Amino acid sequence: MRSTVRRIAAPLTALVLAAALSSCGGDGDDSGAGGKKSVTLWMYPVIADQAASDAYWKKVETDFEAANSGFDLKLENQPWKGREEKVAAAFSGGKGPDVLLMIPDQIPQYVKSGSLEPVDDVVEPEKDKFLPAAIPGLTVEGKVYGAPIYHTVTTTMYNKTVLTKAGISKPPATWDEIKAAAPKLKAAGFSTLDYSASPEATLNLNFYPLLWQAGGKVFAEDGKSVTFNQAPGLEALTFLKSLWDQGAIPKSALTAGNVVADSPFGKGQVAMAMTSVPADVATVTKTWGAANVELGAPLTGKKQVGFGLPGGLVVNAASENVDGAKKFLSFMVQPAQLDALSKASGFYSPRTDAKSESTDPNAAKFKDALQYAVPGEPNPSARQIMSFLSTEIQAVLTGKKQPQQALDDAAKQANDLLSRQR
Repeated sequence: MRSTVRRIAAPLTALVLAAALSSCGGDGDDSGAGGKKSVTLWMYPVIADQAASDAYWKKVETDFEAANSGFDLKLENQPWKGREEKVAAAFSGGKGPDVLLMIPDQIPQYVKSGSLEPVDDVVEPEKDKFLPAAIPGLTVEGKVYGAPIYHTVTTTMYNKTVLTKAGISKPPATWDEIKAAAPKLKAAGFSTLDYSASPEATLNLNFYPLLWQAGGKVFAEDGKSVTFNQAPGLEALTFLKSLWDQGAIPKSALTAGNVVADSPFGKGQVAMAMTSVPADVATVTKTWGAANVELGAPLTGKKQVGFGLPGGLVVNAASENVDGAKKFLSFMVQPAQLDALSKASGFYSPRTDAKSESTDPNAAKFKDALQYAVPGEPNPSARQIMSFLSTEIQAVLTGKKQPQQALDDAAKQANDLLSRQR
């Protein structure tokens, strides 16, 4: 699932949001049908197919209410567009739904503002049944704030036709193998690695995996400073710059977002992409044909690391029905709901005891990649710091700055911001 930094464009947007919030749940009206207590849920298009989404959530509503006769589940479908602004406006006004969906890099800022209720008591009975990154990805300062309901994962995808034309029989799986393959691919008229360097593209799907593979981290352990300008960060950015300089990364990367259909990779001009999701496989299969698509494991530098995060249901601290909200979370994290959601959405269950019915070999590859998935590094300032670093990476690729200078400049901005928020 791909997150981007979003901005409120104009005062008119605020007026529209204010009007919309007048009908939000969690504003003191917890009455439901027949005197039942209502639990209002804001849900986003996790299931892309509308008919499948409607069917899934209708069954959730029916089954939850049947198992909890005193409650009325009210589902309010929300669009991804404008999500950040609407959630922020709701919480700042002490309103919003009882329950809503969040991902790891959203949660810390709302924990800091006191907008979220810890849900340790919900996940504790099931804690040992979740994937390694699921609970930690939704944890802030030792407390769990999200109940995992799905898990995303990325891995490396290759265009077999491109590799064959370059005389490469074994797909590059390590940094060293990528370096060795680049000259052969260039000689055959292809680029090596797909990369999205647009400031709008999340670093979780481009630079951060390289940083983690180099053994680095974005933040220090206490979250009060950044460490991406240390030796592993320099190694990762130098590796990226070396590929750029030899034409192994398409020049269009400077404006490319994380959309495979619009990318040189999707158009068959690049050998590999390092952070592909299942939907990307479906997209390129239509263009290349299934026989030309090959999936590998997450890349290896000093470490083998990929990106994948849990989506979790959080509880609004301003809710007047926290108990009901938590009952719904406890219901949702059970295998029946999560297996069905996985099947309908194409994402993976966050549980290790999930039933996998797919015989698709690509599904098996993605499932194997879950063991290497890092959910990002949650911090209240994570998205702002991402924007600082994105700008500096562009400066390196365009030759305006050397890697260490760019990393240090981004780190100074980041540390100044973090120091003001202590």
